[in-house]
Parts: sequence; structure tokens; C-alpha cells
Amino acid sequence: MKTILAFGDSITFGANPVMGGPRLAYEHRWPTVLEAGLGGAARVIAEGLGGRTTVHDDWYANADRNGSRILPTLLATHNPLDAVVIMLGTNDLKTIHGRAALEASYGMRRLVQVVRAHAATDNLPPPAIVIVAPPHITETSIHPEMMEVFGKKTAIEESRLFGKYYKRRAEELGTAFFDASTVARPDPHDGVHLDAANTRAIGEGLVPVVKSLLGL
Repeated sequence: MKTILAFGDSITFGANPVMGGPRLAYEHRWPTVLEAGLGGAARVIAEGLGGRTTVHDDWYANADRNGSRILPTLLATHNPLDAVVIMLGTNDLKTIHGRAALEASYGMRRLVQVVRAHAATDNLPPPAIVIVAPPHITETSIHPEMMEVFGKKTAIEESRLFGKYYKRRAEELGTAFFDASTVARPDPHDGVHLDAANTRAIGEGLVPVVKSLLGL
């Protein structure tokens, strides 16, 4: 059986778009849906944390949100891995971080380097990698502070560039690519997080990508 690491933020975690709402049920989270779609040929380990960035520190948080710093620990924890699916970048658009999709794509490049360097250090075959462009951010009048945190229209416009720059990084680095915005859109409750149906759609959309990548 193949082993896949799903590395992401609150969307991978299954955060509810309704403020104060419960975490989305296990069966609706995209890593769970991806595993089900692979029909028992692989297990998918979900490592999602709200607020996680590609490479930025978040000193407001009580857990380490810097993806590049925590990823080596997770890779070592779950060795050996056949594939790593990375969906990060939305939090990079916050006003306290880089605020640009291009910059976030450089962060994704760093994460790919971390995965490959870890495998080489441990004398392991390098895992296949899927770079996933996150869904776009959208307007919300229900949770206005969310847009304040993300930088209002600037973040919305930058989020629409994820697909362009992430695809470019995937081509440069020789990884697989999937644009989650082609199948999922945020719930207007907060403009960032997804309802169950849209979260499931990401997992379903990744199934053929991962099957092809791993020859399943």
C-alpha cells in the first residue's frame, strides 16, 4: 500500500466557514475523500493546521505555522512516503506576511526542496509531489474581519494568480500540479474556508492526478 502525506492549512484541517462552527466531519475532509477514491491502494495522512504558511512565522499563534520548519519533522514522522500533496499559500497573503501569490509560489518551491532534501539525507527514494493551488478568496459581508486580516481586495486579486504561478513552479521543478480553484470555491460566510461539498470536491479532483502519478 502506498503512503501519501497531505500537507496543508485550515482547508486540509477541515475548518468550518461558519465562525464558531464545528470542524467538518472526517468523511468530508479532502484527504479522506482522496484516500477513498484511491480504493484501498493508498493511505492518506492528513497534516492540516489553520494559519499554516509556506515559509512565514506567525507570532500570533501558539503553534508553529511555518510550513518549511515543521515539514522535516512530519516527513521523518511518516517515513517512508510515496507522495506528498502540498496545498498552502492562502495564509501567505495575509497583511503580516508576503501578500503576493508569486512570493507564495517561491515558498512552495522551498517546500519541494525540503521534501527532496529530506529523502536524500535519509537515503530514501524521493516522493512524488503534487503542488496544489488553493481555492480563490472571495468577498464576505458576514465575517468582515476575515477580509481585514487578508488585505481585502488585494488578497482576492492575488489569490486568483495562484494557479498561474504554482503551475509555473511545478513545471520548473518537475512536479505534478492541480488547481483547486477549478473545482472548489469558498463559502461566503468568511470568504476563505469551504463547505463540505467544496472540500470533498478537492479530494475527488485529486484522485486521477494521484492515480496517474503513482501508477495506481
